[in-house]
Amino acid sequence: MTESRTPDRVLVAGASGATGEELLSALRPTDLSVRATTRSYASVDTLERHGAEEVAVVDFFESADAVAAVEGCDIVYCTLGTPPSVRHTTGGKLVDRTGVINLITAAVATDVSYFVFESAIGVGNSKAGMSLPARLVLRGSLRAKRDAEASLRRSGLEYTIVRPGKLTNDPPCGEIVVGEGGNSVSGSIPRADVARVMAAAPFTPAARNRTLEVVSRDGLSGPPNHRVDIDWADDRLMAGHERREV
Repeated sequence: MTESRTPDRVLVAGASGATGEELLSALRPTDLSVRATTRSYASVDTLERHGAEEVAVVDFFESADAVAAVEGCDIVYCTLGTPPSVRHTTGGKLVDRTGVINLITAAVATDVSYFVFESAIGVGNSKAGMSLPARLVLRGSLRAKRDAEASLRRSGLEYTIVRPGKLTNDPPCGEIVVGEGGNSVSGSIPRADVARVMAAAPFTPAARNRTLEVVSRDGLSGPPNHRVDIDWADDRLMAGHERREV
């Protein structure tokens, strides 16, 4: 992210999903202005209650919708994903690929300074972190996320790709194990912890232009490989002058 530019407005794409709602909660105490997107008008009130100052109803399969959603935003947080269905196996037209790539293209065109993408352990060179049966069931969406990751790396945007392990609705544990290089860590992680990592990523120099696998210490399966220590900028998640050490 360009040092001379101070982020003001951020976009949470896919905010009506479970991780998206946790991300809104993580960003709520900050002094950032948050725009959230959803595909359903029925979700607007819920997202506003979670802290979104503005909610846009968007179809990311439409390039024009993606451009409108990103306009005026400094940072994009992308939690787009396909709801559970047979398409996870068969692939085809998935928001994990088409929608994310449309969003990346829009971010480039509108001079976004940073892009954070929620991918998954099991994608690309991290396939060893997901069991073979799970990879077979999810092979369509895993390929879609792999293509989206590649598009982001080629885009020229400053980015962080976060690959969480199996997502849970457990309370946040706050103890994250981070690996890099694909065959690094495996296990599970609460969505709330993923949201805090994503929220802090644009303000964490050590996370810039990296693809990181993350699990919780309690959810770790087996010994970690290629572990990296990152001092996440959690202080940026506190409100204005009331920020304190987390």
